[in-house]
Amino acid sequence: MNIGGYYPESINEGDGLRAVVFVSGCRHRCPGCFNPETWNFGYGEPFTPGRRRQIIGEMAANPLLSGLTLAGGDPFFSAEEVAEFIYEVRGTLPEFPVWIYTGYTYEELAAMPGSPEWKLLSLCQVLIDGRFEEALKDTTLRFRGSSNQRIIDIQASLAGAEAVLWQTVRL
Repeated sequence: MNIGGYYPESINEGDGLRAVVFVSGCRHRCPGCFNPETWNFGYGEPFTPGRRRQIIGEMAANPLLSGLTLAGGDPFFSAEEVAEFIYEVRGTLPEFPVWIYTGYTYEELAAMPGSPEWKLLSLCQVLIDGRFEEALKDTTLRFRGSSNQRIIDIQASLAGAEAVLWQTVRL
């Protein structure tokens, strides 16, 4: 698996200050995608054990981070490798929340029990789902590019029978 980039700190890909890993590879090929170079599975750098440890170490050393976001490309096209990375993250940061972007809908992923994609879904807390649709582009939306995309509370959704939208909680 390759990664097309890593941001140690970002406020654009989820709530709070987040580390962001852009996973290379996507077959959705949404017209107007903001990151089309990551469609190529060979784009970027190999996500070696050393690079994974380096990123986890940086996240652990930053007390200001609110969590990790996995974007792309589409992480679900490399579901097994991305799940392994989350397990590694949780070995050091057991309660670190993970947000994940995908062109799949929650319903498509939830309909694959036992698959690597379902396993990856179940390891994360928030899902930004749905293909980017240029005709529905809306730059006023938080954390997503088109109005068809949803921000899903994964664990609440898996506990019930339907997708539950994520709600911001401010103290």
